Amino acid sequence: MSKRDLALDLFRNFKTGNLRYLPKKEILTKERNSKKNNPELISEVLSNLINERDWENGLAEGTLFTTWSKIVGVEIAQHTTPISILDSVLTVQTSSTAWATQLSLVSDQLLRTIQSDVTGILIESLRFIGPQGPTWKRGIRTIRGARGPRDTYG
Repeated sequence: MSKRDLALDLFRNFKTGNLRYLPKKEILTKERNSKKNNPELISEVLSNLINERDWENGLAEGTLFTTWSKIVGVEIAQHTTPISILDSVLTVQTSSTAWATQLSLVSDQLLRTIQSDVTGILIESLRFIGPQGPTWKRGIRTIRGARGPRDTYG
């Protein structure tokens, strides 16, 4: 199986004027046009839209973030906030470094709890970070090329 150079293929097709559409899009367009006058259920329309645009992962992430307190429990949810999911790693910000340490000790059990939830997202590991301190990188008292807070007040 040889690798294709997508940019070169696009350039050649553009140069010759031979632009082809994907068969999947042609099929979807024909389906839409054939059902133009027939009423459809909104649930079917939304399901088709989600499948066409590959939004399943984004919806699963949103569901995980919105139902966080139900998944992990009220006490943990009061002290944690899910921040992001990148490469199947869920980053969770905690209210203190003590909470980050304690949760890292029970991360295996917490990971199993999250994986057993039916949101449909794949989480392979957890990463806990503590609260963020103040930053002097932006704001009215920032000096370009400065050495940080030592130059801010001195």
